[in-house]
Amino acid sequence: MADSTTGIIGRQAEKALLMEALQSGRPEMVAVFGRRRVGKTFLVRQTYREHLSFELTGLQGARREEQLQNFSYQLGAFSQSKVPVKQSANWLEAFFMLTQFLDQQPQDQKQVVFFDEVPWLAGPKSGFVTALGWFWNSWAEMRNVVVVICGSAASWMIQKIVKDKGGLHNRITRRLFLEPFTLAETESFLQSRSVFLDRYSITQIYMAMGGIPHYLKEVKPGKSAVQVINDTCFTPQGLLFDEFSSLYPALFSNAEHHMAVVRALAQSHHGLTRQEIIKTARLPEGGNTTAVLEELEQSHFITSFRPFGKKNKETVFRLTDEYSLFYLRFIEGHRSNTPDTWNLLSQSQMAKTWAGYAFESLCLRHVPQIKKALGISGIYTEQSAWRYIAQTPEEDGAQIDLLLDRKDNCITLMEIKFASDLFVVDKEYASVLRTKRRVFLDKSRTRKSVFLILLTPFGAKVNEHFFSTVEQQLTLDALFENR
Repeated sequence: MADSTTGIIGRQAEKALLMEALQSGRPEMVAVFGRRRVGKTFLVRQTYREHLSFELTGLQGARREEQLQNFSYQLGAFSQSKVPVKQSANWLEAFFMLTQFLDQQPQDQKQVVFFDEVPWLAGPKSGFVTALGWFWNSWAEMRNVVVVICGSAASWMIQKIVKDKGGLHNRITRRLFLEPFTLAETESFLQSRSVFLDRYSITQIYMAMGGIPHYLKEVKPGKSAVQVINDTCFTPQGLLFDEFSSLYPALFSNAEHHMAVVRALAQSHHGLTRQEIIKTARLPEGGNTTAVLEELEQSHFITSFRPFGKKNKETVFRLTDEYSLFYLRFIEGHRSNTPDTWNLLSQSQMAKTWAGYAFESLCLRHVPQIKKALGISGIYTEQSAWRYIAQTPEEDGAQIDLLLDRKDNCITLMEIKFASDLFVVDKEYASVLRTKRRVFLDKSRTRKSVFLILLTPFGAKVNEHFFSTVEQQLTLDALFENR
């Protein structure tokens, strides 16, 4: 639901963290992470709008002199100076000027100083991080202030700010990682914009765009999911027609390797190990690949998991950024001006295969909601996938889409199927489900109780085959629950 005082949809835990920093009796330095377009700036501005004393946003690709000029413009705007503020020679001088300005402001309430897109401000040899450390240690930590440091490049923020060994060492008092909207938040966001779609249509849009607020603004009232996806992704003027080419370079240095990893993972339905990624993406061996994988995961483009019963070295990576997968599967290869491109593509077998994978990824993103629907929210679980490849023609293989290994001596096996109508468990599919359970029990050798849960958009027809294989079923409504 929208907060009537700030216009913020959802984000209750995140807003509470920011408000705790504002209301604490000590100076605070808050680091805010999150991928591009996820709504970090909006959240900070709306939460702190009555307390914002100064704000500076980095300029992408700008030189230090241009960043300092921008600082002077902003200081002049916030101080309401009638004459231009002189440009500082370096960041140390700029921060000294900022302290002078802030000391002149009313001290009856906590001040908020907001630095946005810090990775752009702190270019190589800029001196920004060193000066920021001086600002905190010599001025801010003795004042009633919240300093917010925000950046889309999560890996850069963690390495250069959170793990800084210099003046900012151990100075971050709170961390906030802003994730994409959940399905429930997406529904509320769209309704706040007078877009009233059924949950199946919202799910289709989410599988193509993800829960990125800036992308979801493109959803217009009165249009179907097919129309929205077609207009946004397949027309030259659509926001997501070419977003992929600028998305990764805006976040990562030498983004070619990051994009190569994403392209490699987009080809695999089951995910890839580190060595498989290196081979498929044609990356050099060495530590750089590990850094690239960490940066992509910290920015929530990919997700790693250790298959059930496997060792850490067998960690598998999966592409879980909805837009990137959709772009590489469809948009990149269909740049035509045909008005009904997605209407035609959505009926293809390729689209059905993508929908199955994308729906699985969506469910992986909503495990807390799944646990809530199953009544196991309070039980610690470890989520993974499981796959056994048959070794002989006579042997059966099996794959589990989502496995919840529970601390109450149980294992939940989730069978996830994307369907546009009521799903039917027939005799043949019931045999497949029984085989999955049998192979898992045989090869995993688990002593825990094993439950098979079916998750489909509209549920399954309850018949004799359903009763013989499935303990419980969930529908889209479970995914739309609040966390």
